[in-house]
Amino acid sequence: MARSLNEWLWQHEFWLPPGITWEDMQESEDVHYPQPRDLLLSIPFALTLVVIRCAFERAIALPLSSKLGVRDKQRPKAQPNPMLEAFYSRRCKNPEEGELISLAKQCDLPVRKVERWFRRRRNTDRPSLSKKFCEACWRFTFYIISFFTGLAVLYDKPWLWDHRECWTGYPQQPLQPSLFWYYLLELSFYWSLVFTLPFDVKRKDFKEQIVHHAATIFLISFSYCANYIRIGTLVMVIHDASDCFLEPTKIFNYMKWKKTCDSLFMIFSAVFLISRLVIFPYTVLYNTYYYSMEIFQPFFGYYFVNALLIILQLLHVFWSCLIIHMVYKFILQGTMEKDMRSDTEESDKDEEREKIREKEKNGITYFSNVTSNSYIQRNGTEPLNKRTHLTNGHVKER
Repeated sequence: MARSLNEWLWQHEFWLPPGITWEDMQESEDVHYPQPRDLLLSIPFALTLVVIRCAFERAIALPLSSKLGVRDKQRPKAQPNPMLEAFYSRRCKNPEEGELISLAKQCDLPVRKVERWFRRRRNTDRPSLSKKFCEACWRFTFYIISFFTGLAVLYDKPWLWDHRECWTGYPQQPLQPSLFWYYLLELSFYWSLVFTLPFDVKRKDFKEQIVHHAATIFLISFSYCANYIRIGTLVMVIHDASDCFLEPTKIFNYMKWKKTCDSLFMIFSAVFLISRLVIFPYTVLYNTYYYSMEIFQPFFGYYFVNALLIILQLLHVFWSCLIIHMVYKFILQGTMEKDMRSDTEESDKDEEREKIREKEKNGITYFSNVTSNSYIQRNGTEPLNKRTHLTNGHVKER
């Protein structure tokens, strides 16, 4: 059964253009082609990257955050309550109004206190500022290394400057060692992101991130097996170009360096929109969809790769809409709006509203005391706290 499935999966009709078989891709001493088994190396390399990341965040990023003044916000903790904790962990983290009323009756607490308990409990699960800073530092370090590695590998390659060269001699294009290690580096990194996905900072585009990681891993893996190496290297270097500006924007945002953050955000926006909405469609999509047809007829690999590239482009459009909205707000308000993908702490709004209500009540009490004293003074008498009572019942003025 397994053997039959393996033979079906590796049919040359799926992976190679018409008229080319696996026998035509046999290696020699001087010529090496991509082998699917090479991709298995990405798993141990990804685990190695996870270990390096943990060491980097503890030894470098975390001490750096304290030196740069990144401080975690003090969050009020929810009081221990087994019944509410059981509901939170097993059923729902954000109960509806009816559920809040039912829980309040069961716990013999006011509904407002139950609502506050869930709000504080949710905030406890949200990542701290230092965790976000460490994650951004790690990604920035990798993207910088990856981007300049890609430039060093591709600067003397003809397909970087003439995109039709991606298909010259396809699929019998020998695999160079530098391209192999560049591919392995990128694939291992995205596998490491999948491994750490449950522990990383979760944003509002969490589902889109999962789709992006899956599409990227499938695209890198399939392009390697089908020897779409040249087009794959262009995809990777284009993506890393804008990511190099995204992560430092986050870092300076966590450091509260508003002007630097705003400047980097505008640079990132320009690079992202140009690279993902202009360069990527022309250099990659048009190249893969049209120029490849000059060399071979469509086959399964042609449709599959183009489908994955279109998924990436749809994600580019989705994120571009978010960025354009933030740029629009920036132009109107003169400062960068908070990242729309980030979760805001509910206590920032709700707790402050409650404090404001308490202050207003205290202010009304104070105002009533002041007005009563003023009324007494206008009627020619001193406030009671300025008068001394004698033992015989008379009052002596101070």
